[in-house]
Amino acid sequence: MFASRLAHLIAGKAVYAATCFLAAVAIVVAGYAHTVDRLVNATGQGISIAGSPSVGAMNILVMGLESRTDYDGNTLPNSLLTAMHAGNASAVSAGEVGGQDTNTLILIHIFAGGQKAVGFSIPRDDLVTYPHATFDGITEGKIDQAYDFAYNQSLGQTSGSSMSQDQRFTEANQAGQAFEIATVQAVTGIHVDHFVEVNLAGFFNLAQAFGGIEVCVQPWSGNDGANLADSASGWNAVADGYNLKKGGPQYLHLAADQALAFVRARDTLPGTDLGRTKRQQAVIDYVIWDLKHRNVFSDFSTLNSLLGIASEYLRTDSTFNLLDFATEMRALTGRHVSFITLPISGQVNDMPLNGSLQDVNTIDVPYIQAYVHNAFYPPTPSNQPAPKTSSKPTTPAPPPSTVTVDVYNGSGAPGLAGSVSQALAALGYKAGLIANASDQSQTVQSGTQVFYGAGAAANAANIAAKVGATATALSSVPAGHVEVLLGSSVTAVPAGLSSGTSTGATQSATATQSPAPSASSTAGANNGETGGVLTVSPNAPYGIPCVI
Repeated sequence: MFASRLAHLIAGKAVYAATCFLAAVAIVVAGYAHTVDRLVNATGQGISIAGSPSVGAMNILVMGLESRTDYDGNTLPNSLLTAMHAGNASAVSAGEVGGQDTNTLILIHIFAGGQKAVGFSIPRDDLVTYPHATFDGITEGKIDQAYDFAYNQSLGQTSGSSMSQDQRFTEANQAGQAFEIATVQAVTGIHVDHFVEVNLAGFFNLAQAFGGIEVCVQPWSGNDGANLADSASGWNAVADGYNLKKGGPQYLHLAADQALAFVRARDTLPGTDLGRTKRQQAVIDYVIWDLKHRNVFSDFSTLNSLLGIASEYLRTDSTFNLLDFATEMRALTGRHVSFITLPISGQVNDMPLNGSLQDVNTIDVPYIQAYVHNAFYPPTPSNQPAPKTSSKPTTPAPPPSTVTVDVYNGSGAPGLAGSVSQALAALGYKAGLIANASDQSQTVQSGTQVFYGAGAAANAANIAAKVGATATALSSVPAGHVEVLLGSSVTAVPAGLSSGTSTGATQSATATQSPAPSASSTAGANNGETGGVLTVSPNAPYGIPCVI
C-alpha cells in the first residue's frame, strides 16, 4: 500500500533523469585500443584523486548527469533532444528542463584480480547532510543535487572573468565532481578511488555504437503491466515487439532511443526511482556480456567508434589509468557482478527543502556504512570475530508477549520460517510476518541475523542468543518488533529454540554477521520488485536478468 501511495504521489512528474551505465564498461574497452592513447587520455579531464590504484581492488563511482548540454556548456541540438525524448533546445536554454544533478549514482567495488565486482545503486532522492555548506549556506539536500550546487557555484564565481567558456565549464564540472564524490564518501564511509561520468547524449551515442541493447522485461502484476510504457521517457515495450497476449518475461532488442527511454522510465515502475535501478543495473550486465560475446576487443573499427564517443561525452578522473585497469578486467562477467539498491528507512513527501517542497528518502547512515563496508570488504576467517553463542540483556526483558517477531527465510529450506515462528510463539512471542527473504528484497548472509526496533532490545538479545546470532538495532524496524533473518546456511530450527538453551544455530562456524536490508528498510518495495540483489543466472540469454 505504501508503494502504491508513493507511486501515486510521484506519478506525472515531468522531471527527467539521466543514466550512464554503458560508460561503466566503455572504460574497459578503452584500455584495449593501445594505438589510440589520445582518445583514451581525452576522457581524463576530471579532478585528480591522489593515491588511488589503477590495478587491484578499487572503488569506482559511476555518475550519470541529467544534463542536456555538452561538457562545454552548449545546449544539445534539437534533433538529438527529440530523439532522446529530453525536451527541446528552447526549454533547455530557458532552464525549464535539465540540470547537472547526478540522477544516476552507482558505487562499484572491483575485487583484486578483476574477476568479481559488487555495486550499490544510490537512490537519487536520499536526503543527506553535505560534507560542508555551499556558498549560500545549504547544508542538507538530496544526494543527487550535490553536483549541481557546486557546478553552479563555480560558474557564478567565474562569471565575467577572462576565462574561456571551455575553461569555465571544465572547472564547473570538476567542482561538481569533487562535491558529489565527497558527499558519497560521507554517506557510505567508503573512499572513492576513481569515477566515470557521462551525460544523456553520451549514453545515447554509446548505445548506438553498440548497435542497440538487449533487455528482458516482464509486466508488473501490481499495476496491470503499466511498466511496459512511460510517456515521460518515451519507453514503449509494445511498440518494440512485446507480445501482450504471450505475457511473462520477453526479450527485446532496443535501438538507442528506446534503450535510453528504458533506463530513464520511472513513473510506471514499482517504487518509481527505486524501481528503475534494476533496469539500469541490467544494462551493465548486457554490455559486459556483449563486449566479450562479439569479441569487440579485437574489432578496432568498433573500438575507435566507442573511443571517439567516450572522448566527447565521458569523463573520468585524471588519475585513472584506463590501460592498466582494462588489463585486469578481461575475466569479469555479468555472473560475477552483483548489484544492490541501497535501502532506505522511509519517505517524506512535500518536505520543505532549500526553498521548495520535495519528496525525499530518509536513510540510516550508520547502517548503510556498515552494510556497504561489509559487502566491499567482507570478513575472512582470519579477521572475523568468533560468533557469539550467548547474548544476555543488561536489563530485564519485558514479557515476550509485548514483542512481535517477523521471520524471513533466506535458507532455501521450505517452511523453515514458519517453524521458527511457531517455536518463538511457543516461548510467548507474538507471531508476526512470515515470508521468504527473496520476496521481501532482503540480502541474505550465511548466518542468521536479528534486528530490533525501539523498546525491543532486551527481547532481541534473548532471541539472538537462542538462534546463535547477535542483535542489531535498526531504526527502520517498527517499535516493539524483532526481525529474524534466517541465513543461507541454516537448515533447521536452531537448537536454542527447541531446547530452550542458548546453544548456536545449525550454521557455518564462519557465518558473517554483517547487516542486510530488512523488509522495513526498503520502504517503497513491492514483492521484491525493488531493492535487493540483482544477479545473473549461469545460462541467462545475453547475460542479463529479467526485470520489471
